[in-house]
Amino acid sequence: MYWEGKGQEYTEATVKLALEAAKERGIKNMVVATNKGTTAEFLIGSGLEVVCVTHVNGFKTPGENEMSTETRKKLEEAGMKVLTTTHVLSGAERAFSNKFGGVYPVEIMAHTLRMFGQGVKVCVEIATMALDAGMLPHGESIIAIGGSGRGADTCVIMKPAHAKDILDTWIEEIVCKPR
Repeated sequence: MYWEGKGQEYTEATVKLALEAAKERGIKNMVVATNKGTTAEFLIGSGLEVVCVTHVNGFKTPGENEMSTETRKKLEEAGMKVLTTTHVLSGAERAFSNKFGGVYPVEIMAHTLRMFGQGVKVCVEIATMALDAGMLPHGESIIAIGGSGRGADTCVIMKPAHAKDILDTWIEEIVCKPR
């Protein structure tokens, strides 16, 4: 499915397609990018093992996370895992490019993935982060939901690899993305 635009107006339809794809293919694990928790709330009661990946602390304001403590608690009480950690496709490397200029290998990878859309980059990134945190099974196909800003507009089926082996990541199918 190709959306005519991008952003949060496609969230509900993206989640619906993700759930359909999981059911059709027998996939039990899903990872979702969710800054404030809104996208993840669509998955409450899905019956899947859901990992919610937030922005890193300090993404907008130093020392703060965009997701409220109340929302994090609500998602965890619904059986979801919530992960907040360094973004694997920027992290410390961005400090060097910001300070000294230039482009570094991980940023090249991120920009290459963005050629397929910001959401595809996000899907690869959050799946790697969740796998590295031990929140996803290794070697299994999973569903990843990401977006181009607020909300979700991209869904992929993939087999993530650990960060140390990220080039072994396999995107099996793009379920939906902005055109």
